[in-house]
Amino acid sequence: MTINELQEEVIEEFNSFDDWMDRYQLLIDLGNEQEELDPKYKTEQNLIEGCQSRVWLQADLVNGKIIFKAESDALIVKGIIALLIRVLSNHTPDEILSSDLHFIETIGLREHLSPTRSNGLLSMVKQMRIYALAYKAKQEAK
Repeated sequence: MTINELQEEVIEEFNSFDDWMDRYQLLIDLGNEQEELDPKYKTEQNLIEGCQSRVWLQADLVNGKIIFKAESDALIVKGIIALLIRVLSNHTPDEILSSDLHFIETIGLREHLSPTRSNGLLSMVKQMRIYALAYKAKQEAK
């Protein structure tokens, strides 16, 4: 599936709930379903700066596509990173860099987060794009 198709899937899933308490529960459930990050990746280097809670993000290039794995010590943040991974993981650096993550605004995620969590969300997206940029540069250098 393309990044846009995955975003539409997320939008549809969130739109099936009218109440934001149910949407928060969906985020928490998504976070709980996420595979735990291997302890060897829980390093200072993998911590995302700008997040109030601790979020570790690991990115590996596999067959030209970036595979993201992450974990957080906060339930809602764990759900947010799980959403971002669902949409961006298993795509090429170019696809990630050229994507417009419209689902964040469409489902109203940013406006329903505290300012610090909203900043954290932006930091997560930024870090994922930085990984994509780094892997793209590495591919072009070959």
